[in-house]
Amino acid sequence: MHYPLNNPQYKDELVVFLGASYFRALGAGQQYGLSARGLAIDTVGGSGEEFPRFTEFWLERPAADAKQVTLYALLESPRAAGAYRFDVVPGERTVTRVQARVFLRHTDRPVATLGIAPLTSMFFFGENQPRAGDFRPEVHDSDGLLIAGDAGEWLWRPLQNPARITTNSFAVQQLRGFGLMQRDRTFASYEDVEARYERRPSARCSRSAPGARDVSSWCSCPRPTRRTTTSSPTGSRRSCPPPARRWTSPTNSPRQGDTQQRPPGSWAAQTRRGVGYTKLPANELAAQVQYVVDFTGPALDALPAGAAVRAVATADGNGRVLEQLAYFNPAAKSWRMTLRVQRLDPARPVELRAFLQHDTHILSETWTNIILPE
Repeated sequence: MHYPLNNPQYKDELVVFLGASYFRALGAGQQYGLSARGLAIDTVGGSGEEFPRFTEFWLERPAADAKQVTLYALLESPRAAGAYRFDVVPGERTVTRVQARVFLRHTDRPVATLGIAPLTSMFFFGENQPRAGDFRPEVHDSDGLLIAGDAGEWLWRPLQNPARITTNSFAVQQLRGFGLMQRDRTFASYEDVEARYERRPSARCSRSAPGARDVSSWCSCPRPTRRTTTSSPTGSRRSCPPPARRWTSPTNSPRQGDTQQRPPGSWAAQTRRGVGYTKLPANELAAQVQYVVDFTGPALDALPAGAAVRAVATADGNGRVLEQLAYFNPAAKSWRMTLRVQRLDPARPVELRAFLQHDTHILSETWTNIILPE
């Protein structure tokens, strides 16, 4: 579908449906990056992933002065069928409103997990996982997962390129939204004249009619990425087991560019892994991982001079936080957090959580990260 998105004299591609139930949309000044999917079946668990596909489309002819376009699609799969309505509103942040009525078929192979409003993207390498020998500092369509969960908490997880498939999940009572974001919007971070990764859109999904107690989870399943044409992490609202044989799921998903959804307080602007100068012997250094995370946002800008900000960090049972520091970065006018973590068993992952705090006030989103197993 085409629309004069960037120039009234030329109709750009606005949204494309191509392959299985994949679809992509663009906002003004953006280039194709991450994709959405109609439905994900057994991405995690079960006897293997099943890919539903859109088999039929119906279009409503828009009026000459229409501000949106509407189409309908039939989704079919061995274990599911669905009726979908898409309302696409073009603009700086093109919004795709999806209404889906999904029916599960009675089969001898029950569905283990369903991914509702799935997103998929590519992460090859980045500032938190550099690649030796490549002139580009970063190569990815998305650099992090953003989740709005319970009690106003915002979670941010930097993406990684794992050696093998890994699964991450977050259980929440009322999921308010989630998305795959491309926060880094500067050309110097990528230095790729052709791909222009700084123009890749972000997508944040939110339910237009959430329930009072919507017990659900958010799940990602990063796959190893060997080249830039491979989509790696998948994010979706997961239902496990499926809630019923049929249900309706209304979802809003804007394609965001330079102006995008961020937590109201402050957020992680970059995550770097590695060590600088250290006196540690080589054997101790090999068992430790260091992260440097920069935070920015209005909650930090409003702090008085000399404010005592501290980093609050925790690790799961396979890790020990050895150092957690927070200090002002005068070069970037932001706050920097440094974490040093010891892995107890290098063959197992380590789950980390950290945020910035002033007195009793939490200033930032919760930075979450997994130290991948060796």
